[in-house]
Amino acid sequence: MSAVCTVTDESLEKARRIIAAGGLVVIPTDTVYGVACDPRNEAAIAKVYEAKRRPRFKALQVLLADTDQLDQLGLDLPAPLNRLAAQFMPGAFSPIAVARGDCDLKTLNPTPQGAKTQGIRIPNSAVTLRVLNALGPLAASSANRSGEESAQTVEEAEAALGDLVDLYLDGGPTQGHVASTVVAANPLSRDGIDILREGVIPQSVIRRALHMNGGGLGA
Repeated sequence: MSAVCTVTDESLEKARRIIAAGGLVVIPTDTVYGVACDPRNEAAIAKVYEAKRRPRFKALQVLLADTDQLDQLGLDLPAPLNRLAAQFMPGAFSPIAVARGDCDLKTLNPTPQGAKTQGIRIPNSAVTLRVLNALGPLAASSANRSGEESAQTVEEAEAALGDLVDLYLDGGPTQGHVASTVVAANPLSRDGIDILREGVIPQSVIRRALHMNGGGLGA
């Protein structure tokens, strides 16, 4: 049987051991509950896809505690995403970072141009940031079967994924079913960005931010 625990020092230590051993942990975020694993462990990442019945072409995000961890992971945010990140992170904003040669994440997405990218997010939740500070960066996806409604409570997450997850961390109900807004840099597109998924932050708000202060946030 999987354990369900509130977020305490003891449960975080248990979660740390599970992640280090290649297991799965469900965590609360500021949007929905997520199922998470070590982003450098291919076998653990495969477990996330299997538990969710998620197609492998759909990428996993990497959750961070702060932007300093980007450099530690070998990731860079291209303009204008770096400037947007300063305004919208932490929060429901998921920019697509570009991997450097020293990046060893196993969640990277290749692009047709030969680069490798990674969607990242810093949740605006004290509980989630406590988890991430204890466990380090985590590969994550919403804690539900692929195509079904996202979990807002730990009970909904457990009903969806059951014993396929080793530990459920209960942080109380989350704010809603709507996920984060995913944005990529594209110098050939309007405003230099592509909105890959419109979520909590409307596209209009993202684009307006690029033109604030006479376009100071532009590329």
